[in-house]
Amino acid sequence: MRETWFERAVFLSWYCSKADCKFCYMSSVKHKKKAIRSQASILAEIFLCKKLGWKIEFLSSGFDAYPNLLSLLKNIKKIYGKVWLNIGILNENEIKRYLPYIEGISGAVECINPGLHNYLCPSKPIKDIEKMFKLCDKYALKKSITIVLGLGETINDFNLLKKFIKKNKIDKTTFYRLKKTKGTVFENKEDITTDYYLEWLKKTKENFPEIKITAGSWITHLNEIHSLLNYADAITKFPSIRYFNSKYAKEIEKQAKLANRKFIGTLTNLPDININEIDKFDLDENLKKNIKIKLKKYLEKMR
Repeated sequence: MRETWFERAVFLSWYCSKADCKFCYMSSVKHKKKAIRSQASILAEIFLCKKLGWKIEFLSSGFDAYPNLLSLLKNIKKIYGKVWLNIGILNENEIKRYLPYIEGISGAVECINPGLHNYLCPSKPIKDIEKMFKLCDKYALKKSITIVLGLGETINDFNLLKKFIKKNKIDKTTFYRLKKTKGTVFENKEDITTDYYLEWLKKTKENFPEIKITAGSWITHLNEIHSLLNYADAITKFPSIRYFNSKYAKEIEKQAKLANRKFIGTLTNLPDININEIDKFDLDENLKKNIKIKLKKYLEKMR
């Protein structure tokens, strides 16, 4: 039986210096403040991922959003290991600085159609992502991309994706179905069908059998997950702490069974987690104290 698992994107902040992607909720926020999470909160989440068998999809934020990233990455490596970054376009100096602590870098392509991409993401040119990927090759880092389906692209655009994956030697692709966000131009957009979603996944897997595919659904479409897992290796885009052991979490594990997949980790059974395990890590004592406080709050919510 093939395995599958849940991948959690760990958000560092809810801020972006660009904030002009037309489908993103940050483009609809009138007063943009640097809403940065504390390192204790992030490390508590990282610890939970490790204990519950959730893989970390990547650390995620908008552009110029997290000022103390190096310190955070050093501490994440102590608790979890190396991670992926999805935080915008990184230059060579940044990549060299983070290199000992990261496995790969994700480029937020979002829409592969160049005309649509330039309209939807005017401050994130695809050519800049490709320049970053060349640096990844130089420093032997893995490369992934994110694609959002439902932005106006058509299945005919798959050939563009195929060329991009070949050209840039992409290791992993994450697909999302568009989440309609209030205040954006997509607020009232009709949802894509599961069949359309599947067509993208199927074509990607057929053309690139070795590529890793992660698929993001949403709580309104959980019944499609077993179909997505015909081609995807893992699932993402689920509020796993907020909805732990909920009917939604149970449905995801059920969907994995329907797909004849062994689900690694758990979204429903909370193991006995000793928050004092944090003491074994080589971290600042005050930071350990704050991580335990955050862990206690998370566990109370999950229970």
